[in-house]
Amino acid sequence: MNDRAGRRRARRLAIGTAVVLALAGMNGPWLYRFGTEKYHQYQINKSEYKAANGRWEIVEFPEEYRQNTVHAALLRTGKILLVAGSGNNQDNFDAKKFDTRIWDPVKGTIKKVSTPNDLFCTGHTQLANGNLLIAGGTKRYEKLKGDVTKAGGLMIVHNENPDKPITLPAGTKFTGKANGKTFVSKDPVLVPRAEKVFDPVTGEFLRNDPGLGRIYVEAQQSGAEYETGTQDNYRVQGLSGAAARNTYGIAQKLALDKKDFQGIRDAYEFDPVAEKYIKVDPMNEARWYPTLTTLSDGKILSVSGLDDIGQLVPGKNEVFDPETKKWTYTEKLRQFPTYPALFLMQNGKIFYSGANAGYGPDNVGREPGVWDVDTNKFTKIPGLSDADRLETAGTVLLPPAQDEKYMVIGGGGVGESKLSSKRTRIVDLKSDDPKFVDGPTMEKGTRYPQVSVLPDDTVLVSGGSEDYRGRGGSNILQARIYHPGTNSFDQVADPLVGRNYHSGSILLPDGRVIFFGSDSLYSDKANTKPGKFEQRVEIYTPPYLYQGARPSLSGGPESIERGGSGTFTSRDASSIKKVRLIRPSASTHVTDVDQRSVALDFSVSGDKVTVTVPKNRNLVQAGWYMVFVADGRGVPSAARWVRVP
Repeated sequence: MNDRAGRRRARRLAIGTAVVLALAGMNGPWLYRFGTEKYHQYQINKSEYKAANGRWEIVEFPEEYRQNTVHAALLRTGKILLVAGSGNNQDNFDAKKFDTRIWDPVKGTIKKVSTPNDLFCTGHTQLANGNLLIAGGTKRYEKLKGDVTKAGGLMIVHNENPDKPITLPAGTKFTGKANGKTFVSKDPVLVPRAEKVFDPVTGEFLRNDPGLGRIYVEAQQSGAEYETGTQDNYRVQGLSGAAARNTYGIAQKLALDKKDFQGIRDAYEFDPVAEKYIKVDPMNEARWYPTLTTLSDGKILSVSGLDDIGQLVPGKNEVFDPETKKWTYTEKLRQFPTYPALFLMQNGKIFYSGANAGYGPDNVGREPGVWDVDTNKFTKIPGLSDADRLETAGTVLLPPAQDEKYMVIGGGGVGESKLSSKRTRIVDLKSDDPKFVDGPTMEKGTRYPQVSVLPDDTVLVSGGSEDYRGRGGSNILQARIYHPGTNSFDQVADPLVGRNYHSGSILLPDGRVIFFGSDSLYSDKANTKPGKFEQRVEIYTPPYLYQGARPSLSGGPESIERGGSGTFTSRDASSIKKVRLIRPSASTHVTDVDQRSVALDFSVSGDKVTVTVPKNRNLVQAGWYMVFVADGRGVPSAARWVRVP
């Protein structure tokens, strides 16, 4: 245990002991009237306690502004974008009630923003221009097995015509050649032309490989008698001549099984100044639960998700060009579970921690490693403990980012498993032979940990639940601060609200951290009463903001080139010990691949602090950042915004 952690824990005990002794000397009735809750409030609001443990407070928006927030991002204006879409509420979806809010945590103002589509379970990332790219969302809600009344599933449409593609409209009927049953498509489908295959040596024509299109179909009528048990070929009604000969469907079992969520292709940029969504070209693939990650060239990689028929996108990843606003496929396929934790490394490759939000085979794309997107080579990283418990795990690039050390926190078994992990695992990607080693363990197995990097080079880890979606009343009302230098946790004040699925956290420019969301499956320990979405926001003020006056920081340029310098003003310049450049977060489903804290070299002259931004564009991606300075006590300034072009 480090000295700072020991002193803090000692202060926690000393405060509690002192209060208990004082109260014990008073009469019984007064002690009874004081009550447990008042005693607790008295304790946690003492200045000494807050200086050791920090403080939590709950923010409740006026009722008309409340929503089921699933996604949140810090905008360069200092405001928070809170996105619900339909908010995991089928009634909202059916009514096309899609919600977004803009919240100013400093002024305390909140406003509604027109939301163009159901962005529930979308993907997002910060762009170089300061906008937020948002791609994917919900086309259809899942239907559990008992709720499905019409048999349906995936139809693969084949086109053997090498000369032209064919488009089949929504409502196209497919009739089985063997089973005689008819199924109807729910959407249009474009089936590309067949490809001619030639012998690579002789040049002789060998065959046509049919073009393939995927579409969801369902029976025309309800009932189990319309299910199919085996694969069949399907004739496409309404076609004649060559089109009828060249176009057909093949489907496996079409049944009354559970139907998963379906994704959308739509993509938008959110403009933080205009405070509105701007439509850009749609993705090639529909995606629900995708991850968006910035690449070395500033383009955005979109990975995984469930497609528009509720199937895991089969490894077809794509890239968004912020200049042209268009998407193109990567050349080769690689499949991951949904919401994979993917981070840009300093060498331009992608680190995959193995953490994800579920959906997908339990034996495909689950192992951590380093992915070269250009060559599609994937190098596995060994040593990860509790490797079967990576769903709903958190991943964070430990500060400072130059060290390229990542921590994987907690996690659970695949699907609705009761398994959860107490472990943290750390990997040093700069070592000659990277491998995971265990970090400090947590008190409880933890799914859905909320994780935020702080400007004093520590990491706040809070909340989560032991069981899937907080089953059995398993929410964890604990928070800890991780110290990378000593590889240790320091327990701090307990949060007031339990948070599990559909929750997250965001570092604010003033050094506080906001927490949003939570979607418990049940509201009681017996798992008999349905859960209610947590609409309250919580703000945590870390101990460093209770240490007295914080260093000032003002002025400075609006932008600093990589390798360039900029000068700020501080009355406390002589006390500054570190400067950090922190990328704003965009968080959902225990996934925040944007946040990173980069150490800046600096010099001091009088009340001037001159900082220098590293040259590596993979370390410092283009975009807007917060500049914090911190003194010898670890107390940070409020941030100044700066753009790295």
